Amino acid sequence: MRAVVTGGAGFVGSNLALALQDKGWDVVIVDDFSSGDFLNLKGFKGKIYAEGILDFELGSLGRVDAIFHQAAITDTTVSDQHLMTRVNVDGTKRLLEYAVREKIPFIYASSASVYGNAPSPQKEKDAGNPVNLYGLSKWMADCLATRYMKKADSLIVGLRYFNVFGPGESYKGKMASMVWKLANQIKDGNSPRIFKWGEQARDQVYVKDVVRANILALGARESGIVNVGSGKATTFNHIVETLNKLLGGRKETDYFDNPYAGCYQEHTQADLGLARKLIGYEPAWSFEDAVEDYLKKIRFIH
Repeated sequence: MRAVVTGGAGFVGSNLALALQDKGWDVVIVDDFSSGDFLNLKGFKGKIYAEGILDFELGSLGRVDAIFHQAAITDTTVSDQHLMTRVNVDGTKRLLEYAVREKIPFIYASSASVYGNAPSPQKEKDAGNPVNLYGLSKWMADCLATRYMKKADSLIVGLRYFNVFGPGESYKGKMASMVWKLANQIKDGNSPRIFKWGEQARDQVYVKDVVRANILALGARESGIVNVGSGKATTFNHIVETLNKLLGGRKETDYFDNPYAGCYQEHTQADLGLARKLIGYEPAWSFEDAVEDYLKKIRFIH
């Protein structure tokens, strides 16, 4: 079996590419390294095309059994509307059209950002009111995919990732997860810093569950868009509490004003009913177990 993973040098993409390789797939990565990192590809044995999804010659791929589209601008603070739309919407359209024409299963990364501040738990029908440009670009891509689902013979599945954390995100800087940022602060003996008063809650999902959801999506009964999360909302205070317990942190939490007020999701929680029905997805990792596994993988604890 042969798979293409766009954004394969990125956080989720690299974890997925390596997992598919471990399952015996021949994996091809397409990534321009604008936001990925070669260090994520240690152990990868497949072919890498160092090109962007808007320019890559799709016809050069040859036979393909599945496309996993992970490439995107994921920085939610980017304000360049033309760039965000070109990459996240036009790039998706280009790949989707190719997959439909060639009848290749197309699994793509959407985002919980499409829900904006919809009440939790967020259900797929609640999407459409994003609070930032990134969320709008993902919503536009979802709308595009939905139109193709109505007329295409091939499988199209969108996966709305909630807050993903895990190995492979260290290069992401300000866009890395709260778990990564706070773990480093505590490990270095500093006070963990979170927005006042730490009661913001996000659905924190381990990257291993996200990878499994992508693979499960290939066996979907029909096309559709589903949530991929833990199904639970974890407060920032609980993230700090969990990390302090595992890392032996002793500093008091430093609370500060949220600079993104007005364009920030205060509470997210994935309703997983449709994901269970369509792709058979059930998260395997609790937040606490996932954090412990993560810290062991990156050697913060033994």
